[in-house]
Amino acid sequence: MRIDVAFAPGELPAAPVTVVVDVIRATTTIAHAVGQGYSRVLACGDIDQARRLRARLGNGAVLAGEVACVRPDGFDLGNSPGDYAEGPALGETLVLATTNGTRAIVAAAADADTVLVGSLANLTACAAAAARLARDGGREVLIQCAGVEGAFALDDAYAAGRFVSELRVWLAEWGTTDSALAAEVLAGGFESSAGALGMSTSAAKLRAAGLAEDLRACARESAVDVVPTVDDVDRGVALISV
Repeated sequence: MRIDVAFAPGELPAAPVTVVVDVIRATTTIAHAVGQGYSRVLACGDIDQARRLRARLGNGAVLAGEVACVRPDGFDLGNSPGDYAEGPALGETLVLATTNGTRAIVAAAADADTVLVGSLANLTACAAAAARLARDGGREVLIQCAGVEGAFALDDAYAAGRFVSELRVWLAEWGTTDSALAAEVLAGGFESSAGALGMSTSAAKLRAAGLAEDLRACARESAVDVVPTVDDVDRGVALISV
């Protein structure tokens, strides 16, 4: 049994237990949204699909997401974790579409037995849940980075390395691939999560969009004790709940 890391979508096939990471920002936002009280998140592959789904579900659903980091016209909320930090949820169902993260979740859910939504925000809880699932079934674990438009992203690689370190505590007898070891070494080279995320291209794009405050939320480790899990995937939409 092994712990593995895929630095970009499509790099490796999904493992039986797959943790999808898009730390800046989709998986961090999903963790905060579930923690705020949304009972389910419908992760969509693209913006138009999200609009159609919201229209079909009616006003009981909350439409959220981003294009080029910012909230699209007509959307109720953006992709900022801070949008889900205070006050009650605006509804029970959140329909979410982002550039990288939601697509990575949908892709992983098509192949993996179990897909967990991981971020630094729920690092401890998510790593523990992944380890329990792996141990119970004697299954391999993959940390799937969402990346940026199919390419390597420093922020996701750092978060993957932090997951590898946590998983090695729980799964000491599991092997680690070279990719997993590389992610762990990369993460160990930074003094803080904020420092690592702040150096990434994703962070530069957020600062340019006036959303630097999001970086603080994305870098905060184990801020929420929730493990969003994909229950089903249908026609390019992943149903996430806890």
